Amino acid sequence: MPDDAAAQREFEARIAAGETVEPKDWMPERYRKQLIRMMSQHAHSEIVGMLPEGNWITRAPTLRRKMGLLAKVQDEAGHGLYIYCGAETLGVSRAELIDQLLTGKAKYASIFNYPTLTWADIGAIGWFVDGAAIVNQTMLAKASYGPYARAMIRICKEENFHKRQGYEIMATLAAGTPAQKRMAQDAVDRWWWPSLMMFGPSDKDSPNSAELTRWGVKRKSNDELRQRFVNLTVAQARAIDLTLPDPALRYDEATKDWHFGPIDWAEFDRVIHGDGPLNRERLAARNEAHASGAWVREAAAAYAAKRAAESGGSAAAA
Repeated sequence: MPDDAAAQREFEARIAAGETVEPKDWMPERYRKQLIRMMSQHAHSEIVGMLPEGNWITRAPTLRRKMGLLAKVQDEAGHGLYIYCGAETLGVSRAELIDQLLTGKAKYASIFNYPTLTWADIGAIGWFVDGAAIVNQTMLAKASYGPYARAMIRICKEENFHKRQGYEIMATLAAGTPAQKRMAQDAVDRWWWPSLMMFGPSDKDSPNSAELTRWGVKRKSNDELRQRFVNLTVAQARAIDLTLPDPALRYDEATKDWHFGPIDWAEFDRVIHGDGPLNRERLAARNEAHASGAWVREAAAAYAAKRAAESGGSAAAA
């Protein structure tokens, strides 16, 4: 490219034409930085998201539930790996991204700072949190950056399993004893509003949404995605006789949307800035796990160095 202005114009034209951007393509520095921020937050969320569910693996009520939860937590580790790998194609190291998480410089989904008090919470996470993730990630599978979009294709397939698993747990509890149904309803009451916050601030208050949409990284706005999630979930709740905790919830025949009440964005801001119920505990757990795994990283690095030296020596002898 003769200059950045010309490169910028060509880049914008490619985005407007719906083309996919690949790692070796020219891209504006702002586009690269926004992708790193967004993808790293997504990867961090997958890794931190293992914590509230991993806490219930040993307490799952049946062997079948234990196996399903083990598989889900393993999937989430894989999702984080896919997205970290995608972010590395933008020129940032995984070590740098993980350091940002461990030191509290990077954000992750605020919802994982809430506690899982009962087994029903595992169902609510699968139904609400993974359900919200599917709504968001099916759009990201069409993102303008190729490595991110391709990672979403497999992730969305696995997230659909996670949502079905969670919904089945809630349906089983809702159809069980009165105590089990109360447990399910209590989980719905606690997880509903944080799930709506997952989509991020309202469009008018989001500092990044408009730019990401213009560049084709996002295909729908925060508010559009949130509305789609509500529309899908109301019918699902009614089907298993659970009540969403929103007295303002009403159906608009003209728009075919379910209108919902105001979200407590002050709570969202508190949690996202480190003052949620379990922010400190989550970061402490990740730091402890990282420190405990140091010997694995050191052994892998030593093995790789040994193989490289042996390979170099063989090449020299030849």
